Amino acid sequence: MAARVVEIHVAPGRRLPTRPVAAVEAEAGRGLVGDRYHGAKHRHVTVQARDELDLAAADLGAAVPSGATRRNITVDHGPLPSRPGERLAVGPVLLEVVRVAAPCRLLDDEIGAGAAAALRRRAGTVFRILGSGTIRVGDELTVVPVDADVDADTGG
Repeated sequence: MAARVVEIHVAPGRRLPTRPVAAVEAEAGRGLVGDRYHGAKHRHVTVQARDELDLAAADLGAAVPSGATRRNITVDHGPLPSRPGERLAVGPVLLEVVRVAAPCRLLDDEIGAGAAAALRRRAGTVFRILGSGTIRVGDELTVVPVDADVDADTGG
């Protein structure tokens, strides 16, 4: 069964709280409109899997709220592509893996002592946006072969 977007979070600035949204505009080569990384060169959007957060919560012995991790998109389950160059479509938006996301030590302050360690190898993936469009809660994820003939401007 294909993974689906269950939550979207954006933060307008560094260290500012994330806020949940039902949809967000993704701009190719720029990032998510309204997010602190909009305009960054490569770090446009981060995606994490809820099932991985639940495993981290079990290790930690405390809840790991999706927004507290400061990742943008939470999907119901993984696995997520994680090798640089791999591609993923989230609804109509085409993404390309930049790298695996590393958990920030600030998570220990936000979630609780040991949160960063519990999220090690479970912190999601950093992507660049190749195709513009709107990402919505409920959108389905599709792994896109790198050699697929895809129009990067539309994601389709």
